[in-house]
Amino acid sequence: MQVQQILKSKGNASVYTVKPGTPVSEAAQLLAEKRIGTVVISETGKTADGILSERDIVRELAAKGAACLSASVDDYMTRDLVTCTRAEMSETVLAKMTEGRFRHMPVVEDGELVGLITLGDVVKARLSQLAMEKDALEGMIMGH
Repeated sequence: MQVQQILKSKGNASVYTVKPGTPVSEAAQLLAEKRIGTVVISETGKTADGILSERDIVRELAAKGAACLSASVDDYMTRDLVTCTRAEMSETVLAKMTEGRFRHMPVVEDGELVGLITLGDVVKARLSQLAMEKDALEGMIMGH
C-alpha cells in the first residue's frame, strides 16, 4: 500500500506546526489540546524544518526539570528528519520507522509538507492489506 492511500484513509487529518522559536510550553499545550504525539517545526507552515515529540519533551523534563518548558522548540527538535513521499510503499516506511525507532514521519514532496503519518497508521494499513490477502487466498482455496 502506498503512503498516498494511508493519507487518504486518514481523511482531512491536520498536520500541526509551530514556528521556530516557539516556547516548548506552547508546543506541549498544543500536543495536549489536539491529543497528538508530535508537532512539526516549520517557518512557513508548509515545510518540515524539524519535529518535536512528546517523548522529546519528557526526556528534557527528566534531565532539566520544568525549566526546559521555557526553552525554544529549536533546542530539542529533531533536525535531521527522515521523510517519505506519497508514492513510497508502507513496507518501506515501516522499515525506516522501525530502524530509526521513531513513530512519526513527515510526508514531503518538492520540499513541501503534504502530510504526516504515524507508526499506527502504517501498521493499520498493513493489517488491512494482510486481511484482504487472507480473504482472497481463502476464497481461492474454497473455490469462490
